[in-house]
Amino acid sequence: MAAADQKGDYVKDVEPAVDDGELTRFQWTILYLLAREDGQSEYGLGIKRALEAYYGDEVNHGRLYPNLDQLVDAGYIKKGELDNRTNLYELTETGKRLLRRDADRRATIVDSLGGEL
Repeated sequence: MAAADQKGDYVKDVEPAVDDGELTRFQWTILYLLAREDGQSEYGLGIKRALEAYYGDEVNHGRLYPNLDQLVDAGYIKKGELDNRTNLYELTETGKRLLRRDADRRATIVDSLGGEL
């Protein structure tokens, strides 16, 4: 993820504006990182590196892959295989709709504050 090392592009630990009732902040961060890739698939290690750049700390496999699997099970991302060892992940239409709803809700909040934060 080339853009992931631009830490200033993300706001750390902000609650999502959409309450889906099931996603953690870490999972929301994964969705937003995948959205930054302009619809391109990303492999697991690339997601791991982007999360590490974002958080400024190591993200272990035991945290990353169960969260990716939960996002797959929820239908927000899909998983494909590049080869026998490498999985690719990308947003589904459901995941994109969820992020759009979150962005729309944030825009409504900003508008209610007079258009400024």
